[in-house]
Amino acid sequence: MREEGDPKVAEVAADLISRARAGDGDAFRKLTEPHRRELQVHCYRMLGSFADAEDALQDTLLAAWQGFGGFEGRASLRTWLYRIATNRCLNARRSASRRQAKEWDVPNVEPPEPTRLGEVVWLEPFPDALLEGVIDVPLGPEARYEQTEAISLAFVTALQLLPPRQLAVLILRDVLGFHPDEVAGMLDSSVDSVKSALKRAHASLQHRRPTSDDREPPPVSGSPSEDAIVAKFVRAWESADLDALVALLTDDVFMSMPPMPLEYEGRDVVARFCALLFGADRRFGLVPTRANGQPAFGAYLRAPDGISHGIGLYVLTLTGDRICALTRFETSVLPSFGLPRSLPSP
Repeated sequence: MREEGDPKVAEVAADLISRARAGDGDAFRKLTEPHRRELQVHCYRMLGSFADAEDALQDTLLAAWQGFGGFEGRASLRTWLYRIATNRCLNARRSASRRQAKEWDVPNVEPPEPTRLGEVVWLEPFPDALLEGVIDVPLGPEARYEQTEAISLAFVTALQLLPPRQLAVLILRDVLGFHPDEVAGMLDSSVDSVKSALKRAHASLQHRRPTSDDREPPPVSGSPSEDAIVAKFVRAWESADLDALVALLTDDVFMSMPPMPLEYEGRDVVARFCALLFGADRRFGLVPTRANGQPAFGAYLRAPDGISHGIGLYVLTLTGDRICALTRFETSVLPSFGLPRSLPSP
């Protein structure tokens, strides 16, 4: 519920704020519930982990409830909540030891030599089912990124390589569009410090993110063009048709698999990797879903007993009518997408 706009809405909000300050938990929930999902996405951008974002969200709401008596209304409730969430995430980034990289664990498959080792091994995907209504939230005039781009795996990964303060400033300013004065207030900083941190963040992001100037944009989500690429991928993967799969990949296709640090760049090495997966007559089934605004699939290995066992989640990054990145996540993320750990025989 936003305090702005219709006077009747503002009157109801004022009443709820008064009741929440007096300790009415139901009033507090009614005030904060409309902001819950966007705060969760904010925490995810800050931390790069769906599980960590959920923990940070719960910490934020608890801190807001415990401190609501001090909410004076000088800033909007939304801004106040973002201040708490941002600082909870900064504390988490500074104090928590990041999850360790995991070794390759597929039996009887020796992966090719990686192109490089990944720096962000704690990355997790974010279910599109929880984005509904979030990426349509009105943003401030300072926002520079489309909300769909700002939740993509490539963008979230690049964010994780920024120092914590630069990360916070870039998200608050460029993604959410908060004014420099608001950001300075959230971070107990000066406007000059915010501007300096944003400048450094821009330079780091430009250096770290692969250029996409000469790359076609992805097809619109749910469009016939996207459906066509996805259908070709599913046919190729489920039939272990390596030639058909390779035909869908860009020359510079990039494959990663957090929390394993192995990263592969280039059609040839990605093809060699997929050939190993398809070896020994392994066959897979794919169950469609969406993650980070991108097509995704729960992947299941078909066993001789007819049961298909989950072996991870694949997220596709598209450009034009090709796949330019393929990210594989562990089986542990499947429940977040409402996907089972195994599938019975058909």
